[in-house]
Amino acid sequence: MVKRLIILLIKVRKNLIMLRKIRITLALLFWAAVTLLFLDFTGTIHAWLGWTAKIQFLPALFSLNLGVLVLLLALTLVFGRVYCSVICPLGVLQDMFGRLGRLGRKHRNRYSYSPAISWLRYTMIGIFALAAILGIGSVVALLAPYSSYGRIVSNLFAPVYDWINNIFAYFAERAESYTFYRKEVWIRNIPTFVIAAVTFVAVAVLAWRNGRTYCNTVCPVGTFLGFLAKYSWFKPVIDTSKCVDCGLCGRRCKAACINSKAHEIDYSRCVACFDCLENCSQHAIKYIHPRKSMTMAPNDALVVEGMKEAEPAVAGASQNQVKEAAPDKGRRGFLTGVVAVTAAATLGAQEKKVDGGLAAIVDKKVPRRKTPIVPPGALSLDNLRDRCTGCQLCVSVCPNGVLRPSSDPEHLMQPECSYERGHCRPECTKCSEVCPAGAIREISREEKSSVKIGRAVWVKENCLVTTDGVECGNCARHCPSGAILMVPSVPGDENSPKIPAVNDERCIGCGACEHLCPARPFSAIYVEGIERHKTI
Repeated sequence: MVKRLIILLIKVRKNLIMLRKIRITLALLFWAAVTLLFLDFTGTIHAWLGWTAKIQFLPALFSLNLGVLVLLLALTLVFGRVYCSVICPLGVLQDMFGRLGRLGRKHRNRYSYSPAISWLRYTMIGIFALAAILGIGSVVALLAPYSSYGRIVSNLFAPVYDWINNIFAYFAERAESYTFYRKEVWIRNIPTFVIAAVTFVAVAVLAWRNGRTYCNTVCPVGTFLGFLAKYSWFKPVIDTSKCVDCGLCGRRCKAACINSKAHEIDYSRCVACFDCLENCSQHAIKYIHPRKSMTMAPNDALVVEGMKEAEPAVAGASQNQVKEAAPDKGRRGFLTGVVAVTAAATLGAQEKKVDGGLAAIVDKKVPRRKTPIVPPGALSLDNLRDRCTGCQLCVSVCPNGVLRPSSDPEHLMQPECSYERGHCRPECTKCSEVCPAGAIREISREEKSSVKIGRAVWVKENCLVTTDGVECGNCARHCPSGAILMVPSVPGDENSPKIPAVNDERCIGCGACEHLCPARPFSAIYVEGIERHKTI
């Protein structure tokens, strides 16, 4: 009877270890999938892994994806905050840095219990909710965990990834292979880059020193799910009859939520990482429903006492008996110290300058638009600003360098169109295919060709025809909708230099005319945005 009980206890311990291994494996897979979405500039990975962005909590909330929301809420009510420990990429990144902080015997058990800073947690979620209601997109984007991670990858990791790709492309070209092709590396928006760098450093320092501090004090999603996790069906429960008050569980808890002295766990901060289950040598912590009886049989204490001596004998007694699994001592890889490398990479990036062959190649300047241009599928400025979380996924996949984060303080980090480096090609719909929050509705190529996102405006003072007296017509030649015609500058004189005339009814605001205009530093024709998109 005693031997059978020992074998049963060994099986339970092995299952607990496997539970943590499963959690770590799934977390790494989700983290890698989301990271690749922001790194891949070819758009092929999105066809397979795009769903990993759409199951993030805030994008699902803003897109009103009820199926995903119900699934995540049910997952939390049954198993606790597994979303934070498995699905959320920023949470997994914190675990990586937390693991770095615990390297070596000296720092292995460095955490300690601390009471929840409830006033800060509920203040942050209150600010987030108020900003979402009032449509202050910059605050929403700043606090959204998935979006914060997206900005970190697209601004800090992606340039390094692109430079490595360019190295492969360099050698591939010399081998007459086109497996790789060059990707331009440049800073799309300095404020967004700085915010991403500061967020990365803050998360890294907090996680390295105290584990899930950011997750349990700043993150609004963590606070909301923590409220539900208090009522979850399965929880880690301390069996006081087995606990020997060693305090190891509290010193290994990354969420600082285990008060080992009082034998209490703050379930609102517990992220269901299962570290405490594996590291309890007395098996006094179990992941069960709290109402389940935790009482012990009279001889259980003797069984636990002699378990270490009995396990080897029992394991070797027969092939049918279960051997105890050794704790996993493998090291996970980590992403570190990329900010300095990224800065060097971006500063050295080459510039792309295209002219019409009639003007000196100098930098183009961004025109001052009264109304920003937002991509087709956004429907309107209001729709984009109400739903966009500023994750930068659409910016990352734009192949023409059109989309970039806004510098407007009220809508900071939300995407806008600008045509200095390219124009919005009618056949490209990548931004609408990847948006997980519903800020950019998915549209077909046919629909995009008829969606009006702006109108072209001719500036006489900048045009080469009027300033240099030469023929041009670049804007008319490259207009995909035929909205620009070259007409005599002097009415009735067919021999006079021809200037562009814009048909507002046909113009869709794609920016081909602005991008390909040879005038510098400002184009002679530019696109002005419209508040609400139209179908022509």
